[in-house]
Amino acid sequence: MTESPLHVITGAFGYSGGYIASRLLNQGARVRTITNSPDRASPLQGRIEAHPFNFDHPERLAQSLRGAAVLYNTYWVRFNASEFQHSVAVENSLTLFRAAKEAGVERVVHVSITNPSEDSRLEYFHGKAVLERELRTSGLSYAILRPTVLFGEQDILINNIAWILRRFPVFGVFGSGEYRLQPIFVDDLAALAVAQGASREDVVINAIGPETFSYRALVEAIGQAIGRPRPIVSIPPALGYGVAWALGHLLGDVVVTKPEIEGLMADLLYVNAPPAGTTALTTWARAHASTLGVRYASEMARRRNRHSEYRPSA
Repeated sequence: MTESPLHVITGAFGYSGGYIASRLLNQGARVRTITNSPDRASPLQGRIEAHPFNFDHPERLAQSLRGAAVLYNTYWVRFNASEFQHSVAVENSLTLFRAAKEAGVERVVHVSITNPSEDSRLEYFHGKAVLERELRTSGLSYAILRPTVLFGEQDILINNIAWILRRFPVFGVFGSGEYRLQPIFVDDLAALAVAQGASREDVVINAIGPETFSYRALVEAIGQAIGRPRPIVSIPPALGYGVAWALGHLLGDVVVTKPEIEGLMADLLYVNAPPAGTTALTTWARAHASTLGVRYASEMARRRNRHSEYRPSA
């Protein structure tokens, strides 16, 4: 009997990687994850193999990829912190691509971001552009998926907007709030990733959802969905960052960074492209109104605790 092809996912005990792994398992695929958190509690523990990243031992990393038909790469960091930096994430990702090439991986499905540019002074968008170029020129078959914001259970951004709306009488937006976002449901992104894993055509896909919001309209939609509509006020970006920093200090987290505000206001989370997902955020938020934003979702807590399960934030 022929063994099912092996699929390797980075971070399958985390957020988007977990959705990709679940879809592959439902198709009967053999699944392995490479991760910084091999012991993290997860419904997938015991159902898939888990190997450490071994970025500092590329030969071990290549061995963990050997025999894989597809590598799904969700590895990245959202911002710079003492424990992790964009520059290190870029170098680690390049090591991963080289290891995939050495291991004979047939296909790489790589999660990037909308509007990456090597000319950008924002490290997130610059680093993603570097990785796209290196993957395109690597000789590996590739699919590059460019989402903006993900939503779904275990989400952080959408959940924490709802959390703020539940607890404060007003919501402040940076400047006009008219810059745009196109959120995609995390399982729609997973479905797209799995479909691209079955292809061998080199593609770059703007992985956006079916709805386009201004940031102000997004906040309004979430507030209405959870029954907490609030007055939305425009505030200077510097003041908004100061308030977010103070809130993050109280919560032991990073609510938002200056580069994230700059990228948002520069309309970098918008593209003029057809949607790749079908699930509307407004529909999903109404269906999860009783739980969305009830608990705060902490980025830093997830990074520092490598054992606890990602609890649904919605």
